[in-house]
Amino acid sequence: MNKINKPVAEWCCEEVQSWLVENGFAEYGDLLACHHKVDGRVLLSLTEEDLRNPPISLPLLGDIKRMILAIDRLKPDKGKYDGSGSYYDLQHVCYQHGSGHELSSKTLPPSTSSERPRLTIPLLFCMIMLFHSILCFLSLMYHSEVHHNLIISRIEADDTQSRWNCILKTVVAGFHFLCSIFLTSYVMVIVHDRVPDSKTYPPLPDLLLDNIPHIPWAFDLCELLACLLGLIWCTILVFHKHRLILLRRFFSLTGTVFILRCITMLITSLSVPGAHLKCTARKSEDSYTRLKNALHIWYGMGMSLFGVRSCGDYMFSGHTTVMTLLNHFITEYTPDTWNYLHTTSWVINLFAVFFILAGHEHYSIDVFVAFYISSRLFLYYHSMAYHVKSVTAADTRTRIWFPLFWFLESGSQCGRIPNEYEWPLPSFASICELFDGSYFIKRSKSELEFIQSKYRIQFDRVHEFLFHDHHCFTESAPMKSKHKAKIKR
Repeated sequence: MNKINKPVAEWCCEEVQSWLVENGFAEYGDLLACHHKVDGRVLLSLTEEDLRNPPISLPLLGDIKRMILAIDRLKPDKGKYDGSGSYYDLQHVCYQHGSGHELSSKTLPPSTSSERPRLTIPLLFCMIMLFHSILCFLSLMYHSEVHHNLIISRIEADDTQSRWNCILKTVVAGFHFLCSIFLTSYVMVIVHDRVPDSKTYPPLPDLLLDNIPHIPWAFDLCELLACLLGLIWCTILVFHKHRLILLRRFFSLTGTVFILRCITMLITSLSVPGAHLKCTARKSEDSYTRLKNALHIWYGMGMSLFGVRSCGDYMFSGHTTVMTLLNHFITEYTPDTWNYLHTTSWVINLFAVFFILAGHEHYSIDVFVAFYISSRLFLYYHSMAYHVKSVTAADTRTRIWFPLFWFLESGSQCGRIPNEYEWPLPSFASICELFDGSYFIKRSKSELEFIQSKYRIQFDRVHEFLFHDHHCFTESAPMKSKHKAKIKR
């Protein structure tokens, strides 16, 4: 029994120790009250896990169970303790329907209702209305005479087309891209340390390299052309209406291809393709030095224009991969009538490939494999993306074999994305509307139209059902039977 004439939440550590002694837990009094400073509030919030785990770690299971039962007896029968000394109980919240609405709440035990702070009126009102709305909604949905499909008929809509889901997918794809690029940079450092000696292993016979003279400035020109394609692609991303979808597809494809490139580079180390390349295997380096070199390649995007020189990363060509993907993205996500841009993109891509071979930076097989893999993956990915509903719905193996594709494309816009463009920055009129408040009015109207287009709601039936047929918890049984008969008629 509790002999302390004081609310439990106001007990001090000495009173907690006295309570422990009274209830047969004297051996734990010093541990809990003195050592761990357990007062009344802390005592009420103790759980079985707290007593079982460090730092308390009571050794006997029986004592743990008995102490929890004793603590539970200190708590109110139908209340919850919120840790601040106040109790609340939603079961005592009453809603009365009549000539007026009265709200009352018995939120505190009788002995302490005048001492402890009550819930504020606005918060209490919100909780009551929420509780009442849930009960009315459940009564509406499970009523035997009115099926929920008569109230709300949901139109098939893609939740993943919402802006926040689109941003989340783009962030995940960007993280995948950055990780794959960094992994490629680290593998390039490893293969540089394993490059064969050019004196022992001369360049391999190559049909094209043997017949194309070496042009020293060709590789630099190739990287300039790659920067030009990248600039065109960035311009398209800025003005395209569906820029987030384009960006996440680019990140996904590029990251996947470069992960495949990591494997091919690491498996077999080819000899240098030209005698002009001064490549020697470096001595064994520690992990910090390798990480530093990998970050240097990562920051420089693997381009010699930014001071990156690497050896051994031949199978397959990363420059060809990037330019081929950029070319395909530019031609795919611009209108079909832009023939001049498409032709220019293809010419730049082919000339860049030629300059790679003219600079004797890669074998012909490196360039061919890079072009083939990049173009095929682009076509395969977009072929599946344009029929994503049939692919993800009919084949559950898609989630296993193509988890990233399934995450990025499932539920997204079906079919080919329309090449629509818009000005990315807000206009001066939009800024003025933001300050005078008309922007929020238009936004509210558009949100209401979206909700009405997404849900076909029979407002009259719902209103009649809620406010004429079913006054929750207020009508007598004869009135309810009368309303049921009315509904049946």
